[in-house]
Amino acid sequence: MSAFEPGVTKTDERVTVVGASGYIGKAVVRECVRRGYETTAVVRDASKVSFDGATTVSAQCADLGGISRAFEAAKTDVVVCCLASRSGTEADSLLVDYEASVNCLEAARTCGARHYVLLSAFCVAKPDLSFQTAKLKTEAALAGQGDVTYSVVRPTAFFKSLSGQVEILKGGGPFVYFDLGGDRSATCNPISEADLAMAIVDCVADPARSSKGGEPIWNVGGPDAGISMKEQGELIATAIAEVDGAPRKEPWLLGVPIGVFDGIVGAIKWAYELTGSPKVKDAWELGQIGRYYAVEDMLTTAPAEKYGKMSLKEHYKQVAKDGQEYDPYTTIFAKAPTAAMKAAAPAAERAAEAPDADAVGVGTPLFGKKK
Repeated sequence: MSAFEPGVTKTDERVTVVGASGYIGKAVVRECVRRGYETTAVVRDASKVSFDGATTVSAQCADLGGISRAFEAAKTDVVVCCLASRSGTEADSLLVDYEASVNCLEAARTCGARHYVLLSAFCVAKPDLSFQTAKLKTEAALAGQGDVTYSVVRPTAFFKSLSGQVEILKGGGPFVYFDLGGDRSATCNPISEADLAMAIVDCVADPARSSKGGEPIWNVGGPDAGISMKEQGELIATAIAEVDGAPRKEPWLLGVPIGVFDGIVGAIKWAYELTGSPKVKDAWELGQIGRYYAVEDMLTTAPAEKYGKMSLKEHYKQVAKDGQEYDPYTTIFAKAPTAAMKAAAPAAERAAEAPDADAVGVGTPLFGKKK
């Protein structure tokens, strides 16, 4: 048997991707097709979504019978689960990050699939939020069964969630970050969606990433060394200057003391305790998510936990030149897409007006909101 080669090696199997119309799910479908897999993309409404080289089918992952039939019809050998709650609140997390994801596991077992790849999150190693607990429950369900081998991919942060302020800096506005004291801010080594998709699809064929004789849990970040939030602002300024072919301007770096964030979250908590409003509870949970990402490092340091080729600076240059697909959950400071940006986006990214619930994951926005 030849040695495994990242980004190249494949098996002669059929791969079904659930959560296929979300940010990472779309990239995974494209990578499966590029790699040469017979690929089925499961979405809510196949009439609104299409992928070149893949079959698109409609199914609701909350419906065990429906998703089981979809897996059976596709003659599924491998399931790649890219589901993740849109908001990260308790109700959404239970429904998507646990119940729907475990439904997909049960459907995989029923249809006789060989392997299950779960997109999880780096931050579950230090759980303090509802979606982290839900993802850990799904990981435990995988470990607790013996019918299907599995891999769990835990990425640090997505590029997209760190580039929402590029347009602000281009317009001369401030880069806002949270100052943790002592001139320190949270640090991460994020990974591009294309590199992450490649890592996820590697798990289909790499025995070293399988629960059958390998290490199934893979913390993975991009090739960069750790970049702090403050350094991200400096990097954006450099990227803008290089794209514009102009002298670099010193960015306006606005460090907000973390105590300000604590005060806001505390006030929302007080309002929830006073009113008992479910909407206020959701706002409180979103505030807690935002604070978590403002203070916690999302950083891999071991060579085996760094993957891919694209640097964050390269991504910033790309966004400074072409703009970024708009998503209120991950790009809260970004402008809505222009007609030119929409035209430049891949067809699969233009297709779904309401993508499946799979785009929160790590690098979740500070002030995301439910549609």
